Amino acid sequence: MFNRVVLNSDGAVFEAVADRYGIDHYLRPEELGSSDTKSDDVVYDFMQKHPSDVVAWVNPISPLQTGEEVRSVIEYFVEHDLDSLITVEDHQVHGLYLGEPVNFRVNEIFAKTQDLTPVQTYVYSIMMWRTETFMKTFQRLGYALLCGKLGYFPVSKRSSVIIKTDEDLIIAESILKATSQDAYYEVQYDQLATSSGIIR
Repeated sequence: MFNRVVLNSDGAVFEAVADRYGIDHYLRPEELGSSDTKSDDVVYDFMQKHPSDVVAWVNPISPLQTGEEVRSVIEYFVEHDLDSLITVEDHQVHGLYLGEPVNFRVNEIFAKTQDLTPVQTYVYSIMMWRTETFMKTFQRLGYALLCGKLGYFPVSKRSSVIIKTDEDLIIAESILKATSQDAYYEVQYDQLATSSGIIR
């Protein structure tokens, strides 16, 4: 799917990781390596140093995302002629924002979850931009992460496991262990409940 793969980092230690997988490494400027760094600045810096038509940020905070899903996201971006894209997760639940319902009404019969419009939250596993649109928007406004014709791509439940905390890392590792080649998981139903018609 890509003409070039670059590991963009703020530490020289990652050059060895890039070498291990036969990809390029870009050590960005020191001022773009702090916890206060904005993603817009990182992307703009990268685009300046690495000219291209399209840049896809495949984020390592989503370690369970598959290559097949990456391909689907890229194809969606191209097919819909987008300028920017971000992955999201669909939540088929009753959603609130600041205590107010966003996809249901409280003054009517309680909606079935399967009838609800999903609430979408950002996953960040992949973000993409058409370089020309991003750079022009950034130069004009000073930000451009969500620029031009914007699209959203719902990813799988596994891809939506993003690593931000120690707990997230434990959850991801547990999923990997449960789905490794040495482990086979099959849903088990209680035979008594099934035979009595409780579970169909």
